[in-house]
Amino acid sequence: MTAPLDGVTILDLTHVLAGPYASMTLADLGARVIKVERPGLGDDTRAFPPFKDGQSAYFATINHGKESIALDLKNVEDRAVFEQLLARSDILLENYRPGVMERLGYGWEDLHVRFPRLIYGAVSGFGHTGPESQRPAYDMVVQARGGVMSITGERDREPVRVGASIGDIAAGMFLAQGVLAALLSRSTTGLGQKIDIAMLDCQLAMLEHAIALTTVSGEPPRPSGARHPSITPFETFHAKDGLFVIAAGNDALFATLCRALNLPIADDPRFATNPARCENARLLKRLIEAITLEEPKAHWIEVLTTAGVPTGPIQNVAEVLQDPQIKARNMVVDVLDHAGRPAYVAAGNPIKMSGLTDPETRAPAPKLDENRAEILAWLAKG
Repeated sequence: MTAPLDGVTILDLTHVLAGPYASMTLADLGARVIKVERPGLGDDTRAFPPFKDGQSAYFATINHGKESIALDLKNVEDRAVFEQLLARSDILLENYRPGVMERLGYGWEDLHVRFPRLIYGAVSGFGHTGPESQRPAYDMVVQARGGVMSITGERDREPVRVGASIGDIAAGMFLAQGVLAALLSRSTTGLGQKIDIAMLDCQLAMLEHAIALTTVSGEPPRPSGARHPSITPFETFHAKDGLFVIAAGNDALFATLCRALNLPIADDPRFATNPARCENARLLKRLIEAITLEEPKAHWIEVLTTAGVPTGPIQNVAEVLQDPQIKARNMVVDVLDHAGRPAYVAAGNPIKMSGLTDPETRAPAPKLDENRAEILAWLAKG
């Protein structure tokens, strides 16, 4: 079985999360990823906890299956190796601050002349254009500036960062999409393109309802906790033993919910339409909880699931890793160590394709400079 990106070689200069997340996604689709790291230090995340047997689990779960070569791009001999790698690669990924690659002599304009088929993917905090392109950024900075923190958390409480690093991960996802689009374009034009991904841009791209609410009402939305600001009921509810979620996203589902709860309000003008339910969300929550507080979560999840109402438990990460649906989808995989033994647990590949194998294990993350000899041998063959 041939993976979609078999035969595609990625020269990956990225580090930490956004870029490595993109190259991990592309590696899962079959690409060969050659990770270029700093001599002696490597990717910053090699030093990120938690550690197992002296190795970073964070690094291992984002960089599994890649190859590593350590190169100093200011060193003449290492630059010669890098030049050979450029000539043999389909894609270059980097996440330096804008201008760094140009100063090294490897900016897009120079490379496109020399290697017209090369696809150049760049991810940075603020992008390669605009008055603040030179500013540094991390995940939290773009979550804050991009508006995501302003709508995250409980009402009238301090803004909070989203628990997952969505500033980096969203940028990595958009970078991977851009690379795939550029590969498709190259198949007809023969030419590579530059992909310029700004982490800040990606945060804005995820504010679908917040932008609509702000531009129509003139007022930016505030945090609403677990409740969706435009759909009701669509939030957490108390049962006898704790919280669970109900997401009745349209009038038909709301009517089904009312029947399942034996709550005769589906035709009540205060609740008959979604706009009306949004206006009366607090009252509706109290009416629903007057019923759900009588039985435990598991009871209501079973009742509502049987009725066809979207519902579910609020699981911690340990529970998610044991979730039978997650496991059935091969979304919990083992990352092997260099002896071939399971060493780390990582998320599987969420892209399920009929022509793509989905193994239950992943090859080890590389040791720093581990693949130098085989990469040099590959280059020597021409």
